[in-house]
Amino acid sequence: MPWCAWAPARADAPNYAIDPTHTFVNYENGHFGTTTNRGRFSTKDGTLFFDRAARTGKVEIVIDISSVNTGVDMLNRQIQGKDFFNVADFPTGTFKSDQFVFNGDKVSEVHGQLTLKGVTHPVTLKAAKFNCYINPLFKREVCGGDFETTIQRSQWGVLWGLQFGFEDAVKLLIQVEAIRMQ
Repeated sequence: MPWCAWAPARADAPNYAIDPTHTFVNYENGHFGTTTNRGRFSTKDGTLFFDRAARTGKVEIVIDISSVNTGVDMLNRQIQGKDFFNVADFPTGTFKSDQFVFNGDKVSEVHGQLTLKGVTHPVTLKAAKFNCYINPLFKREVCGGDFETTIQRSQWGVLWGLQFGFEDAVKLLIQVEAIRMQ
């Protein structure tokens, strides 16, 4: 039985469950004009309402900020600390949207609100890929894609390092998959 099969079917319930094993937020941030620091955040939770025929959608994804993984333990701890994301006070971030843009039957953009450190700003995620298919294990439709945007981290109060070489621009690469409920 799929992990999401327990959920009751209700008119007000999401019709897709975000799969946290296939949904991540990756970031890329320039480092002294030489290299790019990269890391990944896991997701804690999420809901998706999606109607391809009506070309509508609504999504909420909860990002586990404490899950950051850069491959360097010391950098992970620094990013979790007060100088960056202050996970003691702000353990999660969220992305919420109720405006999907379609190109044919595929999502091409998602306009929403990104909240980090208690600060919310609008962002537009552009779809690099989007597709729906019948998952051979769950025997249910799965929809998902790769989305990206670039933000200025200073808008969310993430200021550390700006004065000595870490860039303000951060590219976010979001992969998301969601499994259709009953």
